Amino acid sequence: MSHLLKIAVVLVLVALSLPGLCAGAKKPASFARAVKDRPDVTIVVTDSGLGGLSVVADLAARLPRSGIARSVRVVFVNALLDDAIGYNDLKDEADKVRVFDAALAAMESRYRPDLILVACNTLSVFYEKTEHARRGTTETVSIVPMGADLIVGALKGTPDATAVIFATKGTIDSGAHRRILLGKGVSDARIVGQACPKLTGAIERGAHSEETAGRLRGFVEEAIARLPQKKGPLVVSLNCTHFGYARPLWEEAFATLGYPAVKVLDPNPLMTDLVLGEGAPRRYPETKVTVEVVSKTPITADVKAALGALLRTTSPATADALAAWKHEPDLFHVAIEPSALVR
Repeated sequence: MSHLLKIAVVLVLVALSLPGLCAGAKKPASFARAVKDRPDVTIVVTDSGLGGLSVVADLAARLPRSGIARSVRVVFVNALLDDAIGYNDLKDEADKVRVFDAALAAMESRYRPDLILVACNTLSVFYEKTEHARRGTTETVSIVPMGADLIVGALKGTPDATAVIFATKGTIDSGAHRRILLGKGVSDARIVGQACPKLTGAIERGAHSEETAGRLRGFVEEAIARLPQKKGPLVVSLNCTHFGYARPLWEEAFATLGYPAVKVLDPNPLMTDLVLGEGAPRRYPETKVTVEVVSKTPITADVKAALGALLRTTSPATADALAAWKHEPDLFHVAIEPSALVR
């Protein structure tokens, strides 16, 4: 091997060893840079259901006054594979990752987003294990760390409080919030995790219905029964994007059971806070916002009516987008064997 060829080989090996130059270590394009470089940007918000529409509504309500861009296209994508198969119906995390990866690839190719907001605690739990995360093509923000930080801040403000975390079974079983809290110095004795099976479906059918109220009250009772100490302040964290729709019912349930002054935390607005923070400073008199709702699985008329009424109070544009949602059955495809499902 010639001397010059040896030098070339060494240089290549050094380059490949540097962070960001090898595949899988690519630094994602930032939303802050996109807003600075272009007047019009696209944000994709995704969830494993329709709870993330609350994040879309908050974005649509707050972005126009920000002036961070000339226009922002907000696309909500329901990343559910099948109306009969949810992520929590899959036994193995590897299958959950495969499904979400396929959904993310479809979002990238169809909408070319400048930012992806994973407004779903269930999906946030395993996002970092996806190929999408490894490729790092687009800045992608997950809601779980935001929710955990919100809990930490609340506990610091109330040193003798216990945190009660309400989430789906999959999120609670993952222990994601607990791990972050423990890593930030919160004692395990101050954390109570409460799974709420089937509550998301009830909320989509009617956030203030008797079904939702009954299920929700039952979960609150279970959580209170598991408190290490029955007296003392509570920090109640709603770690499913659906749960905030029923916020008055949470407060009512705790008050009825002897906790009238609970601090209820909802991390959903933090996603808009991040967008506004990264997009600053103001560059335009106002920002034009358009909203689209896309789903691979059907959205029933009852669900549209129930959620639409809630969304309209915050963002008529989001309610209208839900009413005119786009059905994309071929958005992405993943083969799932019957044996991969929870029986």
